[in-house]
Amino acid sequence: MALLPAWLTAAGHLPAVPEPRSAMVPEIAIIIDDMGTRLDAGRRVIGLPGPVTCAFLPYAPHTAALARQAHRRDKEVMLHLPMATVEDRPLDQGGLTLDMTEEELHATLAADLARVPYAVGVNNHMGSLLTRHPGHMLWLMRALQRREGMFFVDSRTTRHTVAQLLAYENAIPSVSRDVFLDAEPTPEGVRREFQRLLGLARRNGSALAIGHPHAATLELLEQELPRLEGVRLVPISRLVERQHEREHLWRASLSP
Repeated sequence: MALLPAWLTAAGHLPAVPEPRSAMVPEIAIIIDDMGTRLDAGRRVIGLPGPVTCAFLPYAPHTAALARQAHRRDKEVMLHLPMATVEDRPLDQGGLTLDMTEEELHATLAADLARVPYAVGVNNHMGSLLTRHPGHMLWLMRALQRREGMFFVDSRTTRHTVAQLLAYENAIPSVSRDVFLDAEPTPEGVRREFQRLLGLARRNGSALAIGHPHAATLELLEQELPRLEGVRLVPISRLVERQHEREHLWRASLSP
């Protein structure tokens, strides 16, 4: 496995590259996880204004139907891929575990993707154990290499994650989460994190939030997304594309 430069690995994820302020409107992307479990909440997410991304659990009862609805409404669809966690929590069906072989991991991923129509990328559901294991993350990125155009979003459920670094090493377009909107799923907690998202985007040029179909989360997004000023909501693929372009610049700057 190729070694990454110390300046890249020290932070635990890929650093931001400043862009000229005059040429850029700050951009945010928002992924709503755990889609497919509830029909009413899923329809409400799909009805949110703008290109909010929908991440579906592969074996949730309403995943296929809601994923097709999301696609029709120009919402990007992702596979919310269950991964083993350090906590004593049951793993959702279709999850990746530490005792899998590479062949089993590839087969599980293929079966999961087949259950999520129109999926353009993958992000991890839980995964505080698996995303810290370079071998399994390498296997995952190799599997994604076989699927043209597929990208990976690191939900960063642990500070020890190596997922985005392995994506970088294997040329898989990737970004990582900046904000969890509803770690505290109260109106006050969600509003505080939404404001933090906007602040990060204005400071860094872009920022990614992950939320869930909680009532407080959906109420805030229904109120705030139609009145965004000075910040643009974009599909997650837009942030992935920007990051991938930066990675090409970094590689070029490091080459002899």
